[in-house]
Amino acid sequence: MIKIRGLNKTYNLGLPNALHVLKGIDMDIAAGEFLSIMGASGSGKSTLLNVIGILDNYDTGEYILDGTLVRGLSETRSAELRNHKVGFIFQSFNLISFKNAMENVALPLYYNGVPRRKRNELAMEYLEKLGLGAHAHHLPSELSGGQKQRVAIARALISRPSVILADEPTGALDTATSREVVEIMREVNRTDGITMIIVTHELAVSKATDRIIYLRDGLIASDEHNPNPVIEF
Repeated sequence: MIKIRGLNKTYNLGLPNALHVLKGIDMDIAAGEFLSIMGASGSGKSTLLNVIGILDNYDTGEYILDGTLVRGLSETRSAELRNHKVGFIFQSFNLISFKNAMENVALPLYYNGVPRRKRNELAMEYLEKLGLGAHAHHLPSELSGGQKQRVAIARALISRPSVILADEPTGALDTATSREVVEIMREVNRTDGITMIIVTHELAVSKATDRIIYLRDGLIASDEHNPNPVIEF
């Protein structure tokens, strides 16, 4: 599903201030895995997630996503690959404030050229799956944090991606809501077989995943299978 070899990423902030963030990452992620990436601030975990999500380029090495080498692609091809293969969930939800829940969920299908009526029908289906059918016409300002994150999960799912990347998805939520969101993500992984990669600093979130990768100073410090994943918040 994901194959990464010798991945390097440096931000050139002007000599002598080049920042070498990823320093030769090697990683294989199989289809259907449910894993977390942990590390201290500055360890490179968010940069790695951005590279995997085709939101940022890398300098050297190799990244293959679902059989496609992600390197030197045009902006159009990168966007096409990202829109069809990757779903995103963010800590800050990234919902459009002036669009209601249904419109926010339907947005990826707009970029994929799906007619309005069809994308709204599908958006309603996903909102109902996540228990938000009654809130379809509510603006983000009218939703709780947990409801906003469920809208974001529905938006990530609607284009039926191969992989979902979640960047601190519980960071803005209370304990009870964090548990609810992790349970939903776990269910999505098990039911739909979607590869789920979660960047987190919360130990409770990582304990719920089947595999935990620790980054330190731009390198993989450990890569451990978690034989007894448990959701305990």
